[in-house]
Amino acid sequence: MALLECQFGSEVLSKNMSMKVILPQERRSDGEGHPTLYLLHGFSDNHTAWTRCTSLERYAEEKNLAVVMPAVDNSYYADMRYGGSYWTFLTEELPKTARSMFPLSAKRENNFVAGQSMGGFGALKWALNHPDCFAAAASLSGVTDMVYHLQNVRRENSDKSRYLSLVFGDKDISGTIDDLLYQLRYLDGSAAEKPALYQACGTEDFLYEHNRRFLHACKETSFELTTDFGPGDHEWQYWDQVIQRVLRWLPIK
Repeated sequence: MALLECQFGSEVLSKNMSMKVILPQERRSDGEGHPTLYLLHGFSDNHTAWTRCTSLERYAEEKNLAVVMPAVDNSYYADMRYGGSYWTFLTEELPKTARSMFPLSAKRENNFVAGQSMGGFGALKWALNHPDCFAAAASLSGVTDMVYHLQNVRRENSDKSRYLSLVFGDKDISGTIDDLLYQLRYLDGSAAEKPALYQACGTEDFLYEHNRRFLHACKETSFELTTDFGPGDHEWQYWDQVIQRVLRWLPIK
């Protein structure tokens, strides 16, 4: 496997961006691009977090899986109210850029998305709003109910509260692309093919209640959901274990 650090220009954000890429060194014999996992980082982290804090490179090699890890600052994978259009960058520009540089498959059945914490929110948001792009999506300790999260964090005087005000302003996001529980119901009522979902959260995690709310909402739909709840906190030791289970779960062909 190759581990690559890439800097590239973003027209959407009008600045240079970074991503880490884990790439199988041999091209597939069938001429197809590599199955690809877009793996998203959490709040206060960047594109290096997954390779610094876990043995992801070794895990991906066992699956012969390409992994693309972009940096998106503390944007919550949104087109920010006071900041950059990171949602547009993520969903439109990043895949095209990555596929222009590396032999990655563009087929839905060969593409997956996952992330931890803020990245868990981003992964579910991407998959639920663009179900034609991914066969499966996984959230590890994700912010799975942003409406509920904003109600709580907006009462605080904290860095997280200030960053969220830059992202969402003071608007109500209920019924928007950032409302994952709404998107579950909306997609469930459509004819679109639904991605398989994986949800993990430690029982000691401060986001455990978020994840229970998402679980209950998902049970009222026809989504295929795999749950992974057990002892664990909001930390890399836990995520290093869970990402191995996620990779075994992915329907990699």
